[in-house]
Amino acid sequence: MITGIDMAQDDDSQSPKKKRGLLLPLLLGLVLAGAAGGGGFWAVTSGPFGPDSAAEEDGGTHASEAGGDHGESGHHEAVPVDVAFVPLDTVVITLGSEISGADLIFTAELEVAPEHEAEVAHLSPRVLDVLNSYLRVIDLSELTDPTSLARIRAQLLRRIQVVTGAGRVSDLLVTQFVVN
Repeated sequence: MITGIDMAQDDDSQSPKKKRGLLLPLLLGLVLAGAAGGGGFWAVTSGPFGPDSAAEEDGGTHASEAGGDHGESGHHEAVPVDVAFVPLDTVVITLGSEISGADLIFTAELEVAPEHEAEVAHLSPRVLDVLNSYLRVIDLSELTDPTSLARIRAQLLRRIQVVTGAGRVSDLLVTQFVVN
């Protein structure tokens, strides 16, 4: 039989034990996470992965070392990239119904490698067809969105790259995008 003393001992063994030592690992983890974040920030801003280290590994020079110091040391001079631009004809698209009278005037240039310039220029009628086909289905309300130009540009670039072939067109530069 169980006596009153035995019952009291059973109650103590079933009560939740006090969780000691939980605070120490939590604080230690917080301190280590802060130190890792600070170390990562230092590494990418001024340490071994900083902006100056990439140019030094490539053999680049600082602007001040090249004689082109403009009052700020640490900035690198821009290296000209060998590209060619293929201008496209201006495209005028009637948006919505003819009654609305809203027109989209679109002009762009294609950024290509110089060795592909003639090939891409030869395919410009196909590129203009892709531009016309895509821009005709755009709704006037879609053009009021501030981010629409970036989305349209990405869609057009992908379609142009399909038409011209892989690796020929690297970018689409929109020079005129006007809704009248």
